[in-house]
Amino acid sequence: MPPTRLHPRNRNNAPYDLEALVKTLPSLAAHIVAKPGGGDRTINFQDPAAVRRLNEALMAHHYGISGWHFPEANLCPAVPGRADALHVIADLMARENRGRIPIGSGISGLDIGTGASLVYPLIGAVEYGWSFVATDIAPESLASAEAILAANPALSAHISCLLQPEASSIFEGVMPEGTFFDFTMCNPPFHASAEDASAGTRRKWQNLKASKAKPTALNFGGVARELVCSGGELGFIQRMIQESHGLGRRALWFTTLVAQQKHLPPLLHSLEQIGAAEVHTLPLSTGNKASRLLAWTFLEGQQREVWRAARWRPAKSGST
Repeated sequence: MPPTRLHPRNRNNAPYDLEALVKTLPSLAAHIVAKPGGGDRTINFQDPAAVRRLNEALMAHHYGISGWHFPEANLCPAVPGRADALHVIADLMARENRGRIPIGSGISGLDIGTGASLVYPLIGAVEYGWSFVATDIAPESLASAEAILAANPALSAHISCLLQPEASSIFEGVMPEGTFFDFTMCNPPFHASAEDASAGTRRKWQNLKASKAKPTALNFGGVARELVCSGGELGFIQRMIQESHGLGRRALWFTTLVAQQKHLPPLLHSLEQIGAAEVHTLPLSTGNKASRLLAWTFLEGQQREVWRAARWRPAKSGST
């Protein structure tokens, strides 16, 4: 089963059609197993290769993405949850557009830390025709993203990849003067140290009841820079908030996933202190657990109306 409580527009809402997915990606067949106690079939979620093949099949079957290959060590995103974040952002922007989702290449998003899989820009371009600048601090991750784009030339006009030259920066260096984005998005590193990451992995395996698995194995993979940063999730988003303040007129909405509920109070306090005009905490699903998207803007209501009138063509479809 895919995760529950997915957005109504999420293409992954129905139970996985394994027969159709195997037809799309035959290599998935080797990872299908019987559920404990018999009955329906599933995949072995304790096996990183099975998780990767499943998500590769979902990208091909639902979004028409071919050649979605990236290094085995890199994080394999859970496609249903990643799609949910984009649908929630679409609904957020629809509030500025009389209830209609703004669509087309004139809508631009900035993906902070796109990773080797380029998952957010790919799904956003397919679902809504949006344009993206995808950034990362790792040249090898961007090389992987560029290879995926090369395998999907129809999307290359919608997505460009940009190296963040300063590992300690988030927006500085990738939002130069004269560039504007309708939204920014980010799935920040979760952990403050490798030890925290290992502890989180052990909890994940316990949740999967994988008692025979190696306690430090990651079924979704992930290299250190994808999982760990100074200050962990809270520190990263605090820095993002501080940087966003100086760039507040170059983006309509700044957004980020917040995995840990306990981080919300200090983040909301920071946004209040820095003078955000409007803040939303929006629920979403990122796997088998609930999460949330934190969104803020420095533009007042009338300023956002001017933004919409200047940049967005009239929406033709996609109501909330």
